[in-house]
Amino acid sequence: MSDAPPAHSGEGGNPTRAGERKSAPPLSRGRAELRVLLPNTPMQGRRERALRIALPIIVLAIGLLLWEAVVRVSNVPPYVLPGPGRILQTLVADWSLLGRSLLVTLVTTLEGFLLAAVGGVGLAVLFNQSRLVEYSLYPYAVILQVTPVVAIAPLLLIYLPQQAAVLACAWIVAFFPVLANTTLGLNSVDRNLSDLFSLYGASRGQKLWRLKLPSALPYILGGLRIAGGLSLIGAVVAEIAAGSAGAGSGLAYRIAESGYRLNIPRMFAALLLLSVAGVVIFYVLSLINYLALRRWHESALGADR
Repeated sequence: MSDAPPAHSGEGGNPTRAGERKSAPPLSRGRAELRVLLPNTPMQGRRERALRIALPIIVLAIGLLLWEAVVRVSNVPPYVLPGPGRILQTLVADWSLLGRSLLVTLVTTLEGFLLAAVGGVGLAVLFNQSRLVEYSLYPYAVILQVTPVVAIAPLLLIYLPQQAAVLACAWIVAFFPVLANTTLGLNSVDRNLSDLFSLYGASRGQKLWRLKLPSALPYILGGLRIAGGLSLIGAVVAEIAAGSAGAGSGLAYRIAESGYRLNIPRMFAALLLLSVAGVVIFYVLSLINYLALRRWHESALGADR
């Protein structure tokens, strides 16, 4: 007689010896380890988004409270440093004037942005279709970009009408990012896909419309997002230059005018409107970028995880 312990039948009829512990299936172990590594992933994503919104607001509130406390405790005169409360009062009291100036600046910014978008994308397409044109014109686009707009604005005000000069400054600053990004995107098309289009006899126009422009869309939208804020900066610089010459009606002109008159609360109120306008422009363009890329591009897909 053998003294070996009797075998017991496990799942599926496989015999197991007494005292042996049946191990979990590999797939079950993998799922359990994944749950340990990534617990409650949707909840973590919502918590992270809430923190991204709440933390800047908390920091802003703390900064404003400290600012107001320093002004009140030290009795700082409003013409030296107004408190946040005084700035909000001035914004409400002077809204009729500041609102009209904000509209003027936003119209100039939008016009300069549209001109930069159309001109930058159009010229980049032309560069992509003709190397001769790119080699001839691209260096001058670089020169236009690296020349400070502060130095160009007074010259434009001499040779152009005021509104045209302000619009030209907004266009000059915003034009190059659109051109450079679009050119990079059109030149970064997958060579294998380009060869496949050529193999099937696609024309240059078909390759441009069906392959290159869709592939370059993330680059184009990235350039437009940069150009939105830069067009506002160009408009502000030109309005300040125009205000120094005694003309203008935009928000930057109101800032310069308030500085000359020592109306510092109005200056801060106008600066607050400019900052809010820049933030709104950035997030509107970011939303357009997300909506255009959310179904297929990795940059937008990663934002949903």
